[in-house]
Amino acid sequence: MGNVVLKLEMSKINEMKNYYAKQLLDKNIPGGLFAAKTAGCMITAYKSGKVMFQGNDCEKEAGKWGSVTANKPSAVKEKSTAKGDLPAGISGMSAIGSDEVGTGDFFGPITVVAAYVRKEDIPLLKELGVRDSKDLNDEKIISIAKVIKDVVPFSLMTLKNEKYNQVQSSGMSQGKMKALLHNQAILNVLEKIAPVKPEAILIDQFVQPSTYFQHLKGQKSIANQNVYFSTKAEGIHLAVAAASILARYAFIQYIDKLSEAAGFRIPKGAGSQVDEAAAKLILSKGQESLPAFVKLHFANTDKAQALVNKKRR
Repeated sequence: MGNVVLKLEMSKINEMKNYYAKQLLDKNIPGGLFAAKTAGCMITAYKSGKVMFQGNDCEKEAGKWGSVTANKPSAVKEKSTAKGDLPAGISGMSAIGSDEVGTGDFFGPITVVAAYVRKEDIPLLKELGVRDSKDLNDEKIISIAKVIKDVVPFSLMTLKNEKYNQVQSSGMSQGKMKALLHNQAILNVLEKIAPVKPEAILIDQFVQPSTYFQHLKGQKSIANQNVYFSTKAEGIHLAVAAASILARYAFIQYIDKLSEAAGFRIPKGAGSQVDEAAAKLILSKGQESLPAFVKLHFANTDKAQALVNKKRR
């Protein structure tokens, strides 16, 4: 599916909205003015003045409103954060990005997402507000994720607490768990986009590359072609930023389910507030309920139990 981006005056965009009046979609788009869908093209107009045309008829439809050749998106500049053995121009490549959330949270699972972003879709993702998820609150994460989940091919892997506690107690490190999840998510995306192959696969680095591949020894399939690692990878390629947003969205949804099951709001993180929440859970549902909610080996487990003991005195 092709796409074209035009930069237009607001008067022209208003004219477009009237033109597509019968094909307008009731769709809430971050930073968007309107969205319309014809038989062969999806049209999305943004407050910035940019209009995105997606679909088989994108050039034909865009040609009604401006010069397609003169308004193609410019090349993405390489971010200064690119380091090490990353290939030059990786920020502008068609790439799979992979990231995870939940590893430092006492409550909730580890969620890993790999997402494929074509170079042609980079301008669209920027318009949708995709950037480092650490700069976005939960409300923004949710609104962006609901849109991009239909734009980029991705794979979500969720390691639920019960399974996490089982494999952790058997001796598996969290690093190996993450490596296995990243590899499987990437393989799933490669299968989805086949026969297309990404120019690069960028993983938000959590271990040295040699350790990562050591963790994967014995696996039937390992994604190892054009694989790169970098810390702060969300700032290097939007595929990693998109993966992070989708992973956080999934994690937020899971925390909502845990909160419903607990009967009260489950907090994120690993601070004192989660100790209080875990103690409340033990008092209301019993010690046996913990494995489905938390990562048992965290120090928070003992702290929560101490609070329970204090309250029972």
